[in-house]
Amino acid sequence: MSEASELKTKYVLQTAGFDARFPNTNQTRHCYQNYLDYFKCVNAKGEDFAPCKQFKRAYHSLCPNEWIGKWDEQREAGTFPASLDP
Repeated sequence: MSEASELKTKYVLQTAGFDARFPNTNQTRHCYQNYLDYFKCVNAKGEDFAPCKQFKRAYHSLCPNEWIGKWDEQREAGTFPASLDP
C-alpha cells in the first residue's frame, strides 16, 4: 500500500456542517453556540451521549484554541458568562 493510501485510511477530516442559523461568513457566533450546545448536552445527557459529540467536533473545528482554553478556564472557575444548564 502506498503512503498516500495509508493516510487516507487512517484519517477522516471533517469540519462543521452548514447551520442555517449562521448563514454569514463570520462564524464566531456559530463557534460559541456549538460550545454552549456541547456543554448543555453533556449536562443533560452525559458525555457518552453520541449526538453531543457533533457539537464538540463543530466547536473544535470553528473556534480558535485560545478561545476554547479561556472558556474552559472560566467554566472551571465558575465565571463563565453563560448558563450551561440544559
